[in-house]
Amino acid sequence: MASESGSDPLLPRAGASLRPTTGGWRSALFIIWVEVAERFAYYGVSANLINYLTGPLGETTAAAASAVNAWAGAVSMLPLLGAAVADSWLGRYRTIVASSVLYITQCSNSTDGRRDCRPSSEQTAFFYASLYLVAIAQSGHKPCVQAFGADQFDATDPGESSSRSSFFNWWYLGLCASATVTVVLMSYIQDNVDWGLGFGVPCMVMLLGLLVFLIGTPTYRFYDGGSDGPHGEVTGTFSGIGKAVRAWRKRRGEGGATVELEHDDCVETAVLAEEVRGLTRLFPIWATCLLYGVVFAQPATLFTKQAATLDRRIGTSSFQVPPAALQSFLGVSIIPCVLLYDRILVPVAHRATGVASGITMLQRLGAGIALSMVTLVVAALVEMKRLSTARDAGVVDKPGAVVPMSLWWIVPQYLLLGAADSFAMVGMQEFFYDQVPRALKSIGLALYLSVLGVGSFISSFLISFIDGVTRRDGGTSWFTDDLNRGHLDYFYLLLAALTMLDLLAYIYFSTSYI
Repeated sequence: MASESGSDPLLPRAGASLRPTTGGWRSALFIIWVEVAERFAYYGVSANLINYLTGPLGETTAAAASAVNAWAGAVSMLPLLGAAVADSWLGRYRTIVASSVLYITQCSNSTDGRRDCRPSSEQTAFFYASLYLVAIAQSGHKPCVQAFGADQFDATDPGESSSRSSFFNWWYLGLCASATVTVVLMSYIQDNVDWGLGFGVPCMVMLLGLLVFLIGTPTYRFYDGGSDGPHGEVTGTFSGIGKAVRAWRKRRGEGGATVELEHDDCVETAVLAEEVRGLTRLFPIWATCLLYGVVFAQPATLFTKQAATLDRRIGTSSFQVPPAALQSFLGVSIIPCVLLYDRILVPVAHRATGVASGITMLQRLGAGIALSMVTLVVAALVEMKRLSTARDAGVVDKPGAVVPMSLWWIVPQYLLLGAADSFAMVGMQEFFYDQVPRALKSIGLALYLSVLGVGSFISSFLISFIDGVTRRDGGTSWFTDDLNRGHLDYFYLLLAALTMLDLLAYIYFSTSYI
């Protein structure tokens, strides 16, 4: 159970980790706040990044889009490295503090926001260095904060086990609320006020989040069995690999003779083998979640391109909603869905199934994948309607013309995907956290994040491949710059068909998963 945390100045003193006085919702709220601040800082940099690259940095749209995609892929994949560092060396608490400090320094250094001429190559290089340092900071922060928050609830205690499941719901609700506010507020400030202020505000919010997190330190709960254990002892899988290698070399040094291993070496090797087997069992579930990662990549790219062609006026006013701001409807959908799930669906389902969380984690994840398939079908139907309207209005060969079709036609696909997120994203987080050994909780959450990273790369590959095939022999690309001549509807239907096949594979592997 909980243990002393040693003499590390960053950790509570001995005896502070006893369950009656530490952990629970009091500690979790401190940790949720630092994640809300981190999401504000992250989306404050990422949501409008392409406009900064094409504006103050003077890059072409193609170059900027390529740069944003590469950075986004790195952001989603690097948590595997950050989690390994946390679980094997620094520990989650120290990694959170170090990542937060790096976040603050790099967000404040990203740009001065006051350039009236094209920046020098040195300034551009400095900006990109700062940008990728933000990705590194996020890689340590993202998997560790959520794992550390879930650690505040004891899975062996019936009451706390139920609260831990609820924690993942409220965690995602806070994350989405922060992202929704940031996308709307900071994109407006950056486009209409000042880029320096637009990057500076997230920096200050992150600083406040770190201070709140540090204030909560005496209330946190730490456990044996990981690098947050007593005296900073490293007992995770990655440190176990080193011990196993040393034991193997010791046997080789004896000329192949049979030697008796030390007791610690035997135990370490057995634990390592069991943890590796546990991670291997997760692979089929992880692989069948990748198509969901592909769907998740669409709002910031093709959904936004669709929205840019529509009539985005509100009522009779001349104000037009920025295409990227429609992504806020994801949060508008997720927040009530999570509340309804936590407060209505879980109690009702609990009475019917006897499961503490209402439905199992795998059932919740499967429901999200199914909803994502419905989202793609709806998106395809809306795109068919948009193309038909464009033809009827005679704007097919006018790339800059507005299609006389209200933006509200496209809102349902955002709302549906938000509902899918409330099932699939939370389900993935809870599943990959729950199904790994305690020493590898950060790795588990990094696996969930890698689904989004690999999904983004798959989406990029599919678009590039289909673009090349459909352009062959003088054909028109599905993704041509004039979307009124393209066929995003075909792409959405293709993704829907692939998602259906993926869902069948997911059902097979999830029903046989133990």
